[in-house]
Amino acid sequence: MTKVDNTNNNKELSLDQPEELLNILKARFEKNIHRHEGLEWARVQARLEAHTEKLWSLIEMERTGGEPDVVGYDEAKDEYIFYDCSAESPKGRRSICYDHQALEARKKHKPENSAINMAMEMGIEMLTEEQYRELQKLESFDLKTSSWVQTPEDVRKLGGALFCDCRYGQVFLYHNGADSYYGARGFRGTLRV
Repeated sequence: MTKVDNTNNNKELSLDQPEELLNILKARFEKNIHRHEGLEWARVQARLEAHTEKLWSLIEMERTGGEPDVVGYDEAKDEYIFYDCSAESPKGRRSICYDHQALEARKKHKPENSAINMAMEMGIEMLTEEQYRELQKLESFDLKTSSWVQTPEDVRKLGGALFCDCRYGQVFLYHNGADSYYGARGFRGTLRV
């Protein structure tokens, strides 16, 4: 499948980007019905077309390797919920520390960015531990990689940050220094439309 190019960071889409993205999302939606049983693509597409301001964020999720897909519908808020559904932590979002404070604290070998910064720049939110566990109920993700998850303030104040992965058929929650970064750790995001 073709990756959508969104290298201009001004959040403006070219004329062909929305159609290209919708084609990618439709194909993924139809291929992975188990992630959103009972939902119809036509309604999702209509929602996306009515909220074109969200397309830029979905393109960023796609461009960085997240393979966004619909994982639910919030009836109370009338919103479709997208998560990054790439088999491993999105490749374009790895080798980053947890947040800007951690990035600034590194004296040597600073990574290019942080998970929190990237999520903000992309207009998405990082998954919480609970959301990560819900995602893992759909299928197994991060069998070789790991993903930062939103960290409680009391843990973060002590210099730590949390990440999850799936090994041996189980979801594991771990801790690390927030300023650490690894080639196999990125983050997964969510977007509501």
